[in-house]
Amino acid sequence: MPVPEVAAPARQSAQQPIAPMTTLRLGGPADRVVVASSAAEVVDAVRAADEAGEPVLVLGGGSNVVVADAGFRGTVVRVASRGLDTAIRPDGSVLLTVEAGEDWDDVVATTVDRGLGGLECLSGIPGRTGATPVQNVGAYGVEVADLLVDVDLYDRAARTVREHVPAAELGLGYRTSVLKNTDAAVVLRVRFALPGGPGSAPLRYPELAAALGAPQGQRVPAAAARAAVLDLRRSKGMVLDAADHDTWSAGSFFTNPVVDAGAVPGGPDTEGMPRWPAASDRVKLSAAWLIQHAGFARGHAGPGGRVALSGRHVLALTNRGDGTTEDLLALAAEVRAGVLDRFGVDLHPEPVLVGCRLP
Repeated sequence: MPVPEVAAPARQSAQQPIAPMTTLRLGGPADRVVVASSAAEVVDAVRAADEAGEPVLVLGGGSNVVVADAGFRGTVVRVASRGLDTAIRPDGSVLLTVEAGEDWDDVVATTVDRGLGGLECLSGIPGRTGATPVQNVGAYGVEVADLLVDVDLYDRAARTVREHVPAAELGLGYRTSVLKNTDAAVVLRVRFALPGGPGSAPLRYPELAAALGAPQGQRVPAAAARAAVLDLRRSKGMVLDAADHDTWSAGSFFTNPVVDAGAVPGGPDTEGMPRWPAASDRVKLSAAWLIQHAGFARGHAGPGGRVALSGRHVLALTNRGDGTTEDLLALAAEVRAGVLDRFGVDLHPEPVLVGCRLP
């Protein structure tokens, strides 16, 4: 779909703190912030910054990003485009087209309310829709790659909009894609194929199946699955609540490590360690289990108690209200070193680190 002409320029402001734009509430100021309320405004803002030779940070909900205390020396483009459309396809499935700036959980809620299953296991995940293919967002046995049809992108090098880029070209893998950790392209619009009925995706995740009292592989009403997912996420501090510091996080800070079968830790310390088969004779391990069994309990405090592991889920690193990015990264480095020392497994951060890195 062509990008429409813009009648008015995007809203701009200078020297605005980034912290309130992120779920961690961390990060210093940006030189300039542009709020883009349409795909065309996103393109114009990025193109203008590129032509001026300014660095660009494209930011949606700020849910999967850690920004340096020094902030960002350049232009932050906040994606605030809106729009959602459904169309029935010849095979009875439904094509869902969503603008990049739509709140992701609102999209999931809307589909469920309209009697469309498929996305319910991805309920409660913060952020904007445009970020979902970048990260290949997944939870409770479903990931974006299962349903993604294509995306519209702004190619910064070519300075053109590429429409209907197939999912197969995005290199979708476990919490990654060719779009992650690069600023070469900006997602403008996303399309999904939903099955077309009110039933959920098959229940693949044991914890969710148990919560619903249903066997794995069975489908249940999508609304019931969504409610159960939200309950599970709340129990782990994974649903945003401005009054609850346990939710001031970037979600799971570390991805579940995928290792060669011969590199799976052994010995008495690993009895009961969860593991799942992965592609190419590899094995996926539970980062949460490794962290807990390396001696890090829920609520484990970082520097000065200003940051800590969540009191409900050790994978979430939280800002207790007066933390800094430096504090958070120090805690992350402590956890990573502890797991590596105990089990020989190197954990990798899931959020995008902007202007900073793990020490």
